[in-house]
Amino acid sequence: MNAGGSGAVLKRERVRDHILELIESLSPGDAIPSERSLCAALHVSRPTLRAAVDELVAAGLLVREHGRGMFVAPEKITQELVSDQQAMAVPQASGAWTSRLLEFTTIAAGARVGRKLHLSPAADIVYVARLRLVDGAPMAIEHLHIPADLVPALTAQELEAGDLYDHLQHRHGIEVSEAVQTIEPTVVSQAEAKILGVPHLSPALLFERLTSDTDGRAVEYVHSIYRGDRYRIVTRLTLGLSAGQGQPAPTGSLPGIPPGVLPQREPVVLTAQGDVHADR
Repeated sequence: MNAGGSGAVLKRERVRDHILELIESLSPGDAIPSERSLCAALHVSRPTLRAAVDELVAAGLLVREHGRGMFVAPEKITQELVSDQQAMAVPQASGAWTSRLLEFTTIAAGARVGRKLHLSPAADIVYVARLRLVDGAPMAIEHLHIPADLVPALTAQELEAGDLYDHLQHRHGIEVSEAVQTIEPTVVSQAEAKILGVPHLSPALLFERLTSDTDGRAVEYVHSIYRGDRYRIVTRLTLGLSAGQGQPAPTGSLPGIPPGVLPQREPVVLTAQGDVHADR
């Protein structure tokens, strides 16, 4: 083991822990001490301090403003997913979520989307791109694909306001029943960075979801890009309890996943800082 290298890592961790304690004691938008003050207080070099600060900026916990200093970043969006014997129910994600349409048109499904929706590549689908915002701040870009013959009267108003799955059920006679969703890390393209207001190649999360109705038809394919600096997922597993002995599940709906769509497994709690409200 390289003792010198190990010491440098531990020193950076000590600096990081100290700054995290500062962040936890302050409120979003509050300034933290200057680099010079922190270096003097912690007896570390400026490169060591900056390495720790850079990690916290990349993690979305600090914001560095040129000429002004460093500030506590806005709180991340939090929601919780809890399973019980019957289904999964989720409280509404925090913050005021709104949608802004970027594109709304009818196009041919193409080979890839057609395979996912079990359609001919030439079949028409409704394609929607929309920006999701929390308290007015851009959070995610969503790309929705829905078989056109299922929603001939879908309107822009339905895509910008209210719950999309409610609209599908009450206005279009589609009752969603099940969804399979994958999540993987990615980075934003130049175009996505411009829309989300983040630097090019910033970390992000890619969500892909295929939703089916009560008849087993594929009714929606979605892929969404969520800001990595405002979204994280934490899994809490309850061990040693038989089904039904965990805490009661809260009510509500998970943004982007219809209530009750996930099959029962082991008792699990997911906390998502951000909004999976992909297509709601």
